Formats: sequence, structure tokens, C-alpha cells
Amino acid sequence: MPSSSKNILQSSSPSNIKEQKLLLIPRSERQEFFMLFAFMTMLGWIGGGIASLALEKILRENIPAYFVENELLWYRIVKLIATSLFALIFAADQSIPLNKYISGWSWMVATTIGWLVANTVSQSWITYISSIAASTNQISPQTANFFAVLSTAAYIFSGLWLGLLQWLVLRRQAKKSWWWIFIPSISYFIISLSIFLISLLQNLIPVIHRDVILYLATQTLTAFTLAAIPVIGFCRLRKTANS
Repeated sequence: MPSSSKNILQSSSPSNIKEQKLLLIPRSERQEFFMLFAFMTMLGWIGGGIASLALEKILRENIPAYFVENELLWYRIVKLIATSLFALIFAADQSIPLNKYISGWSWMVATTIGWLVANTVSQSWITYISSIAASTNQISPQTANFFAVLSTAAYIFSGLWLGLLQWLVLRRQAKKSWWWIFIPSISYFIISLSIFLISLLQNLIPVIHRDVILYLATQTLTAFTLAAIPVIGFCRLRKTANS
């Protein structure tokens, strides 16, 4: 019997059919899901980034009279509003391909809140670490590298907050999904490592185009990583008995 016929018989066996039903993302739909989720994630990253930067620029240039004497507070509020807009667009785009498998609305809310919490936590720690570094009169290259590693670690571990909020949604429809809490941090680690490796190669890029190429490369890698790692995670999830 040809191997193709064997594969067809194996795929249609009762055990394989049962396994297919237990998977959150059926094997037959994984390629389509990957393409759509990756596209929507990258679209959300780009669209959210453009929209948030535009909104931040408009709000910064139009300071309310109440905040004229306290511009720093206004800038912080503007930053929070812009980040919220970015998180909402990013999460909404991701929720579209996910809506077939889980509650898209719940995912959008959880991801938006989780992104804001993670961003606030990481920025607070990075600001604190930077203030310690700035207070040092003479800082050696080794010490500077140490503070840089600490800031990167703060960024990576802040992803636990995003993962926790997303897990609260996933646990309703996916069993033994506790490990999802670490998915954003894994993504952040890969992003940080990729940016570091790109920085090592920057001297190979012509100076006239260096800034543009580095920016596009880091943004593309970041968006792709934020799509690819969760997709792998989704394909590992299994449905709960009542889903």
C-alpha cells in the first residue's frame, strides 16, 4: 500500500480524530492560523505604533491650560494614553484570528491591560536602574554593562504580567495552560537577544543607511517574534473538557 494511503488511513483513525478534537488549534488549521495571526500581529504592531505616535504628538503640542505649569505630569498622562491606544489596537488585531478558538473580546481586554501593566512595571524598573547608574560618579564599562543587563532583565520579566493576564483567559478553554504565563517573557528574551546580535553587525551597514536599516530590522523582528512565539504556544494547547 502506498505511503500516502497509509497517511490518509492513519489521519482518519479514531485515535487521531479524537486527538484533533482535543487540540485548541487543529493541525489542519495551523498553517492558516499562523499566517493570519502573524499578519494581524504585525499589522497591529505597525498600525498601533503609528496611531500612538500621532496621538502623542498631537497631545504634546496641545497642552491644556491646567497643565501649563506642570508639563511633566501632562507628558506622563499623554504617554499613558498613547500606550493605551497602541495596546488596544495591537490586542484587537490579535483577537480577530483568535475569535474562532477563544473569546476574542476577553483576549483583547486581557492583552490591553496586561501590556499596560507590563510596560509600566518595566519602565519603572528601568528608570530606577538608570537613576542609580546616573548617580555613580565614575562608571566603568563593566558596570555600565551590568546596568544594561539589569534593564534588559526588567524588560524581560515584565512580560510575566502580560502572560498572567492572558492565561486568565486561556485557562477557561485550555487545560494545563499555566506555562503560558512565561510565553511573553520568552518572546521578550528572544527580541532582546536579536537586537543585541543586530547591534554587533551594525558596523557592517553603511553609515548613511544604518539608522533606517537598524530601525526596520528591529521593528520587523520584534513584530514577528511577538507573533511566532505565541502561535507555537497556541498550537500546544489542548481544550478543556467543557470547551
